[in-house]
Amino acid sequence: MIDTFLDVFVQLQGWLLDRVVQPPLLALGLGSYLEMAFDGVEFFLCGVLQISVAFLLLRPLEALRPIEIWADRKAVRVDVLYSFLDRLGIIPLLVFASLVPLIDTVEGWLRFHDIIPRQLEDWFPALDGQPLLSFLIYLVVLDFAEYWRHRLSHTFGWWWALHAIHHSQRQMTLWTDSRNHLLDDLTAGFWFAAVALLIGVPPGHFIGLLIVVKTVENLSHVNARLSFGRLGERLLVSPRYHRWHHALELPAGRQYRFGCNFAILFPIWDQLFGTQYRGGTIPPSGISHGPLPDSAAQSGFWRQQWEGIRALVATFQPDALSPSPATVSVTPASGQGLTSTSAVEHLRHDDGR
Repeated sequence: MIDTFLDVFVQLQGWLLDRVVQPPLLALGLGSYLEMAFDGVEFFLCGVLQISVAFLLLRPLEALRPIEIWADRKAVRVDVLYSFLDRLGIIPLLVFASLVPLIDTVEGWLRFHDIIPRQLEDWFPALDGQPLLSFLIYLVVLDFAEYWRHRLSHTFGWWWALHAIHHSQRQMTLWTDSRNHLLDDLTAGFWFAAVALLIGVPPGHFIGLLIVVKTVENLSHVNARLSFGRLGERLLVSPRYHRWHHALELPAGRQYRFGCNFAILFPIWDQLFGTQYRGGTIPPSGISHGPLPDSAAQSGFWRQQWEGIRALVATFQPDALSPSPATVSVTPASGQGLTSTSAVEHLRHDDGR
């Protein structure tokens, strides 16, 4: 099934390149960009698939069982713009174009020194002929790396200045996942691509891994009262779980620098590294203090990009104030038994558990 999907994907990618993209490039004398255009078409097709799946499956949930209802959804519109720019390949292509020289240099150096990243099947021959199992192992490894990337983006002041754009949204929906500063996207794109390169992820798997990660991230940001059940909530990051990562005010108690629940797909990483919190309520989202002005919650795309740059520059100024850390109380492994602040009480609800 995976092979059939990849065959159809590649055929469609080739058709779009030959019939739609290549003619104008050649007419403009830009034939040297055909290889980059091939990757751009790949990003575009992945994005169409991701947006279609997210909209068809998740938007009805937001309409049927919303956590919050807003009379004015203006703040959501900019996230829709972010999603289309990101998922349809415009932002990823810019990221890719920026990373190509560096990745080519690193890959060339590795090959020159006879250092060729081995794939899982090279290490474990028993996996040969079992692409699904290999895919799942790659997914776990990449998710582990993504946990640390996400956690570090809340730790370093310069990185948080950029990542705070993502957290500034107070009308969180399935579209919020793509609400990121361009420089934050660049850093995240390099991280993901570098890890995939180092562990030898094959191109076919890379497409599928990207789709799975992005789709689950859409799901975790959805504005819907959705429970995965007692077991499911511990196996996969749910909207309730991730909402505490975006909480406007985190639980009172012992301070944990910059937040909780950093896992992208699997909550096990938060449990293992003591950054997990499982609240009984669903809190409002946003940031009430930090490196960005309050206007960031409502401002447009370019304004948010500028606000992120200003916040980034401020972190390198000697007299700049450090971003105010969010507070969260955690205990090793579980993070249970914590008291919520009054700021989240108004969203307490019966979620059917």
